[in-house]
Amino acid sequence: MIDVRTVMASRYVTPLREGGSLPAIIEADDDGLYVLKFRGAGQGSKALIAELLAGEIARLAGLPVPEIVFVELPADLARTEPDQEISDLIARSVGLNIALDYLPGSVTFEPLVYVPDPALASAIVWFDAFVCNVDRTARNVNMLIWHRRLWLIDHGAALYFHHAWKQGEEFAKHPFGLIKDHALLKYASALAQVDREMKALLNADQLAALVEWIPDSWLTEDSGFSGKGAQRAAYLNFFQARILSSDIFVQEAIRARAAYV
Repeated sequence: MIDVRTVMASRYVTPLREGGSLPAIIEADDDGLYVLKFRGAGQGSKALIAELLAGEIARLAGLPVPEIVFVELPADLARTEPDQEISDLIARSVGLNIALDYLPGSVTFEPLVYVPDPALASAIVWFDAFVCNVDRTARNVNMLIWHRRLWLIDHGAALYFHHAWKQGEEFAKHPFGLIKDHALLKYASALAQVDREMKALLNADQLAALVEWIPDSWLTEDSGFSGKGAQRAAYLNFFQARILSSDIFVQEAIRARAAYV
């Protein structure tokens, strides 16, 4: 069952300037620290939708993802921030945002230090092809090592087609050519087996429950849809069609991996 908590931001701690959308570490009213993604950043609310959907799909698939929470950002947080750029970003993002649990002491994934087993690597490659995640390359791995375990972060660039919705279900039947650049592809020797397992884990009821968690405030007006319900249905239709067409992107990944072996 999908369950995403909501917390209230109580303190802006520090920006993470290596992120293109200027995410930040914040403290919330549950005394936890989180990496906040701002609705008012350049990618807008669709990046938050991608973070929510892709991250929770990864969790449904049994992959290691930090807890995802909704974060209410109060207006007075902007007034106490001396950096004008950050203050403006907070002001544009007042209301509901998204964040991941902060993993203190974590380090960026480095294959010379940590080599994932074939089953985990294959599952991550399958997942990233499923959600069309363009950000898991050697240049930008978006994986951390924490307590000797691999963790997946930053899925705001996934589902990139939703920035210009056009025949989403048809797009679902396409291969994902960018998988050739995936940081874990050479370790993913169990893709065919993982394909069967993933399709069993991601059932229609769970995916339907997940898209209902998209906040209304994140679904902007789109002339291609009759309403917000239709937008949620478009995401669900994409996921269902993507599962039925998984052999297309799995075979693409297997062909791309052949260059490494």
